[in-house]
Amino acid sequence: MRPVFLFPTRGATTLPLASLSALLLFFTIATVPVSASRGDNLPEFKACVQTCVEKNCLLEPTPVPFHLRLLLWNCPAECDYACQRSVTESRKRHGQSIEQFHGKWPFRRLFGIQEPFSVIFSVLNGYAHYVGLRSLRRELPKNYPLASYYRWFSYFGMFCWFCSAIFHTRDFVFTERMDYFGAGANVMYGLYYTPLRVFRLYRPRFQNAVRLWGYLCLAAYLAHVYYLQFVRWDYTYNMAANVFVGAVTNLLWTYFSIHYYSKLRRFWAAWPGLIVTWLILAMSLELLDFPPLADALDAHALWHAATILPAMWWYRFLIHDSRQTVEHAEDIMRVKS
Repeated sequence: MRPVFLFPTRGATTLPLASLSALLLFFTIATVPVSASRGDNLPEFKACVQTCVEKNCLLEPTPVPFHLRLLLWNCPAECDYACQRSVTESRKRHGQSIEQFHGKWPFRRLFGIQEPFSVIFSVLNGYAHYVGLRSLRRELPKNYPLASYYRWFSYFGMFCWFCSAIFHTRDFVFTERMDYFGAGANVMYGLYYTPLRVFRLYRPRFQNAVRLWGYLCLAAYLAHVYYLQFVRWDYTYNMAANVFVGAVTNLLWTYFSIHYYSKLRRFWAAWPGLIVTWLILAMSLELLDFPPLADALDAHALWHAATILPAMWWYRFLIHDSRQTVEHAEDIMRVKS
């Protein structure tokens, strides 16, 4: 198969270049994701990358456009991307399956962005938390004891989705770590503040217990990061840990919905359970993992899209619940007086 190059090739000179090719190929490996996939081992892909590196990076180096260099695309990485596209288009023409490369589908990038739809939806999720934060500042009762905890929920959410947008823009080891650790922090903070509301631990007599609970959550998160960063980077463990923490949090909010809806008979009290159900159904999109539609939209991007509205809905619940809590406390004070 004749490779399709991203840049024009110059001349037809062929030299051994064995040692230089090996060095450039090593650099290519260092600047692309390390997760092995079936596509990585396709003979036509390996041959394409080697030929492209020799012609475009060694013999007569071809400059990488400025807008691509801004996102740290270099010549070997450009060859890798061009060969992914070339091999994928060839396999489509011959009715063969589309394969993943470096643990990801061969997306068609946009202005150097590797996964445009995942970036767009990550930004929209972050914006939903930003709008939610503004709503909290404007609508939460001034004397609500969990106000600061909810604002921190917004900060963690915005940071998490910022990391996601960066990772899907350009997939490096560093941006991957940012994405995973940011998501882990967001999930762990959810487990931290949820019991404070569900079991009303915001009352003064539980102050020491809340402080201890915070230290335990922080220690668990730091141990998680330490293990992944310095002991073993384990995708299965990371997923299991986040699913476990998220499941506990979801169970707590489901209990809250059942308990408070039966007590108050207010529809908003059932919102957490409905939102949890929505998120579980949305997460099932990840199980599909189909080749991207139009080389751009895959199941992971759809999962990100499906979490935008629940985030907005969640802030409405927090505000409704805070008002109910404060009104109930004021009613009790009036009765006592």
